[in-house]
Amino acid sequence: MDLITRENPARVAEIVGSVPVTDPAAVDAAVRRADDAFRGWSGLPVAERVAALRRGADTVAARLEELAPLLARESGKPLADSRGEIGFAVAFLRWVCDEAPAVLAATEVDDDAGRLVVRRKPYGVVGCVTPWNAPVILAMLKLGPALAAGNTAVLKPSPLAPLTITEVAAALPAVQVIHGGAETGRALAGHPLVRKVAFTGGDAAGREIAATAGAMITPAVLELGGNDPAVFLPDFALSDADYERLVMASFATAGQVCMAAKRLYVPRARTAEFTEAYLAAAERVLVVGDPLDPEVTMGPVISAAAAARIRALVADAAGGTATPLGRSAPGHDPASGYFVTPHLVTGLDDHAPLVAQEQFGPAVPLLAYDTEEEVLVRADAGELGLAASVWSADEERAFALAERLGAGFVFVNTHNRTGMSLRAPFGGVKRSGYGREYGREGLLEYVQSAVVHVPAAFRPGGPGMAPGAYPGGLHDEPPRSAGAVRPPP
Repeated sequence: MDLITRENPARVAEIVGSVPVTDPAAVDAAVRRADDAFRGWSGLPVAERVAALRRGADTVAARLEELAPLLARESGKPLADSRGEIGFAVAFLRWVCDEAPAVLAATEVDDDAGRLVVRRKPYGVVGCVTPWNAPVILAMLKLGPALAAGNTAVLKPSPLAPLTITEVAAALPAVQVIHGGAETGRALAGHPLVRKVAFTGGDAAGREIAATAGAMITPAVLELGGNDPAVFLPDFALSDADYERLVMASFATAGQVCMAAKRLYVPRARTAEFTEAYLAAAERVLVVGDPLDPEVTMGPVISAAAAARIRALVADAAGGTATPLGRSAPGHDPASGYFVTPHLVTGLDDHAPLVAQEQFGPAVPLLAYDTEEEVLVRADAGELGLAASVWSADEERAFALAERLGAGFVFVNTHNRTGMSLRAPFGGVKRSGYGREYGREGLLEYVQSAVVHVPAAFRPGGPGMAPGAYPGGLHDEPPRSAGAVRPPP
């Protein structure tokens, strides 16, 4: 049996664990098991489904102190962040359980125009393909809403972080887990019994998943990358704590976050002041070392290839000045794993690869600007539009600029996970994907509207309609009354 063996990116000689590769025949079997389970699972009342999901959330919560070190060891995410991610995934699942009964409820209108019932129907089997940088929460964003809505699911996590999420998924009902690389993902996304695909990952993989699903006319939710700008208006007023939060907005998970602050736009007249405060904040909060060290706030990147790519981006920053950030934990050996020194890079133009590309690692450029209109154009440059942030002492001014930015989610006076909300739908525009996660919209991604309707003309005693008549004509329907909207019995 072929195995995926996962090393510890902080201590590459240490093998954390392994999972079996799922071949195409086994992918087919997993999808068919999920399809067989669909009728029974979807036939349960939503109250019973969410009760089962709550039990799953409780099981994961009870194992948090066991699972967090496993996540830290396989992904390089610091231990405190690993606890935070698993705890947030539990909180999100419980939120889904609280919200699903109302969001998924059918509605009925019975008035002078007729009787209309709109129900929320699940798709069937949902194929979920998830990445390594936040493997638990990014899987839960798909599994929670999909399962609550009555779908069953087949989950393919990244081979770079398959261990913790496999344990978490085992606590949930109606989920099959498969393992593998691109071939396994294609087999899942293109399976004829998969009725919806949910994917988070990079642009290239997203295009392939979308093409594979599209060939089967299978709808998809795609959350792809971003080159997310943070724009500081001339009146910004940041405390020491604000600067510390800003540093971690770029360097949490070693910068390997789709919505990290990846470009810092600062008014030219305030760049010296900003840089000094930013470097001081990084010295206070950015501690590089082994993720199991409780003092560490930044671990390694995920792989040797990622480390080489990011170092090359910094080395190729011609004309710029790269300043190392933060400090190493006592006794830290950078050669033990895939560690990359974090850098702030100044003096680049907008065409430098570190600016124009999503770096997805611990290096961030600081860019000076002169006018608000100029920074708006520069911040919106490129094909990606996932997230952004605007910082200002005047909230109305920040909101005014935020509404003009070409991003699906704009934070104000914060950035990255500190600006998230369970109720706020998240997703990209342009080439950063389509569909939404979180919020009511995230739940509704996993249902289709199914309608039962009788026009008033065809109810008992109704006048009927002439053959070939169009609805809504001047004389085809009786006058409408306000009617009543209620859930159907």
